[in-house]
Amino acid sequence: MIKYGQLLGKVRIHPLFWLVAGIAMLTGYFWELSILFMIVMIHELGHAAAAHFFSWKIKRILILPFGGTCEVDEHGNRPIFEELVIVAAGPLQHIWLAAAAAALASTGLITKDSALLFHKFNLMIFLFNLLPVWPLDGGKLLYLTLSVKKPFLNAMKETIIISLIMLTILLLILIGVSPFNLHLWIVLLYLYTGLWFGWKQVRYAFMRFLLERYYGKQSGIKRLEVIEAKGNDYIYQAMEKFQRDCKHLIHVDSGRSMDENEMLHVYFAKKQVNIRLKEIDGL
Repeated sequence: MIKYGQLLGKVRIHPLFWLVAGIAMLTGYFWELSILFMIVMIHELGHAAAAHFFSWKIKRILILPFGGTCEVDEHGNRPIFEELVIVAAGPLQHIWLAAAAAALASTGLITKDSALLFHKFNLMIFLFNLLPVWPLDGGKLLYLTLSVKKPFLNAMKETIIISLIMLTILLLILIGVSPFNLHLWIVLLYLYTGLWFGWKQVRYAFMRFLLERYYGKQSGIKRLEVIEAKGNDYIYQAMEKFQRDCKHLIHVDSGRSMDENEMLHVYFAKKQVNIRLKEIDGL
């Protein structure tokens, strides 16, 4: 229990939050901001507690004015099931929060108006986080779903593309329903910026994914997956087919085969990054 309490030491408050807090105090909305802060904090601690349970490396828990994020130092080589539990642990906190607010209202410890406001914010954050937009929880669930059958790189790219489509649909709805809602515009801008950075960092994330496999940090291997390749394929083209939760055996059309560890050794240790498969010793 003490170890889980240490997660509070990972919490960091974004400077923009203090600016919004100051504005909220001046405009009489500090109580509303306090409720949002508490819900977001518990949501992110839910992610962090699950990550800690599976011994994931937690970098920080960042609280923003309109949400939060639990940042971990893992790069796609942990079991999909573990990540699924960690992602789901955030939204699951909203269930007991709703029950707790109802119980407090029924005993008179908080007013019904306060309980209604709490339920409104709690439901809003719950539904918002389930939107299939990266890096929201819904976007991460989309990514994990794609990762079951698709290569790591393809799953990442498709997740960002689908997220961009969904976010654009939300933008069009906002323009038609509430075009002057400044808060929603800020949130959408933040998500668009996140998708842009996410797309630019896809190759970096892929390299970290490969490096962890090379250094043997992959866990939860469930199956052996065979990759069919041609001798004229470059080594990186074969590695782009690597998936999560499995080891790979690369079959080349010449009839020879190569284990993924051998391929990673050629790429990272021998630094033959542009070599064709047929040019690798032994193939």
